[in-house]
Amino acid sequence: MRRFDNKVMLITGAAQGIGRRLAERAAEEGASLALVDRAEHVHALAAELEQQGTRVLALNADLETWSGADDALRQAYQHFGRLDVLVNNVGGTIWAQPYTHYQPQQIEAEVRRSLFPTLWCCHAALPYLIESGGNIVNVSSVATRGVNRVPYASAKGGVNALTVTLAIEMAEQGVRVNATAPGGTEAPPRLTPRNSEPQSEQDQVWYQQLVDQTLTSSLMHRYGNLDEQVGPILFLASDEASYITGSILPVAGGDPG
Repeated sequence: MRRFDNKVMLITGAAQGIGRRLAERAAEEGASLALVDRAEHVHALAAELEQQGTRVLALNADLETWSGADDALRQAYQHFGRLDVLVNNVGGTIWAQPYTHYQPQQIEAEVRRSLFPTLWCCHAALPYLIESGGNIVNVSSVATRGVNRVPYASAKGGVNALTVTLAIEMAEQGVRVNATAPGGTEAPPRLTPRNSEPQSEQDQVWYQQLVDQTLTSSLMHRYGNLDEQVGPILFLASDEASYITGSILPVAGGDPG
């Protein structure tokens, strides 16, 4: 399929994991790509895709700040002359532990990482998406009903609220806003770890509790893979989903919540 011929898609968190696989699949479907990440690895991915014939722009940015997001979106628009799809993929648990063990600075760091990039990028992208009649796909999480990551879950709950309320506001202006809510996902080791602190035995126990709860809450009792996460994102971003907005699609093996 070539669902994204003549369309420009901006993907945040594009250097690895879901973002990287999404970039590869979107390129196969004809998209021109703006790939944004804090990690330098995004440039290597861009070079690979460019060799395959994809129009691609790689940008390093700190999307936890308004200036970083605004600058990245502006550069992408100036480079391609349009923006059709924004996929907000930045986020991820930094610490896994009971809420009583979080320090205030850890709570702030979780929210800055997993909510603010999506808030800022949506705000920066809207003028360009209104112009093109484009759409937004946010990557949320089923962790909003998980254990040992209350701050991260709260941030993703904010992403869910943003998705629905922004969809209501933007519907009459022709901009759709949806989200996927991934469950546990198998992926290659991260090139840039979210947390480089050494794990104690207790940390490992708390993380295993998170993994166990993720598996038991899925009707399929397994983790998904990257393509199983990317497929729904591409569907929501495509014209096949032209009558869908304000939806949050769980992609978690039949999460029963």
